[in-house]
Amino acid sequence: MFSLKPDFEMTLQRMEAFWHCQVLDRPVVSFTLLKPPSEQAPLPPSHYAGPAERWMDSSYQVELALATLANQYYPGDTLPVAWPNLGPEVFAALYGCPLEFGDYGTSWTTPILPDWSQAPALRLDWESPYLKKLEEMTGDLLEAGRGRFIVGMTDWHPGGDCLAAFRDPQNLAVDLLEHPAEVKALLEQVEQDYFAVYDHFYYRLCQAGQPITAWINLACPGKFYIPSNDFSGMISKAMFAEFFLPGIQRECQFLDHSIYHLDGPVAVRHLDLLLGIPELDAIQFVPTVSDAAFARWAPLYKRIQQGGKGVHFTCEFDELGQVMEALSPKGLYLYVKDAPSLPDVENVLQELVRWSKGK
Repeated sequence: MFSLKPDFEMTLQRMEAFWHCQVLDRPVVSFTLLKPPSEQAPLPPSHYAGPAERWMDSSYQVELALATLANQYYPGDTLPVAWPNLGPEVFAALYGCPLEFGDYGTSWTTPILPDWSQAPALRLDWESPYLKKLEEMTGDLLEAGRGRFIVGMTDWHPGGDCLAAFRDPQNLAVDLLEHPAEVKALLEQVEQDYFAVYDHFYYRLCQAGQPITAWINLACPGKFYIPSNDFSGMISKAMFAEFFLPGIQRECQFLDHSIYHLDGPVAVRHLDLLLGIPELDAIQFVPTVSDAAFARWAPLYKRIQQGGKGVHFTCEFDELGQVMEALSPKGLYLYVKDAPSLPDVENVLQELVRWSKGK
């Protein structure tokens, strides 16, 4: 189906087992593994006046994706995915938030809602230049990747993260106390807009024969995405339960498969509430870079599995033995950094199969 991933159908079966907290022959596992420098294609040159021009140049982004994907191996369940990326706050930009682009892989918005009296005027702009650019990039990637790689969704952040972009996170934290009705009304509006935008791109990808994937390289034939609320680290469990949990559950109900992005230790306080969402399939936990050792978070990953959800996290290649000692292969998706070589990866994959059979 995809020349960069000839065994994609087998990987898709493993992922389907993962969604149901089961295991086929071994856990889903992907690796970071670049080809030797002598075999790598050169990246396209960048001669732009500023970062915005580079981000918004669809032709350059497609050339960059082609070179980047060609320079990697795809062992295990590693997927060759390219997706149109304008940064994590692009959804808020569709309402008019000015979008600024940085040099190092991210972008951010400026708040546009100084007063709640102006909230009724907020409307998603279907003619937004950013939405048109996402359309263009999606089409260009589909054309360039035909039969070669998978084209995914962009990085949507609706819900609480979208409102935090409108208001600024500190203001939104106060709004939960002073303007609860307005917050809930705007959340409902943004939710319906998000479902419409998601469906628009979902049907386009389906018509092109694509599985659905995104910045987390899981995939399925139906609706898949990554519910999240990075703002939630600033608020209590009670506030999270009142304002945001119902919307997250509705998002999971809207999707066929979902994995929640639990952003950092400050968000762990909400884990039990998330485990209580029947429609949520899995949870991805992202610790801080300075405190990411598997041994530190193994009890958390075990807690997620015992809560009936799949779990996804990043580990080092030399931590795989610890993973097999601590966790179940059922409902497990590993992203393994810094694999030494293809033979090392193949040996580990065989070991994971033996481990799974024993469990």
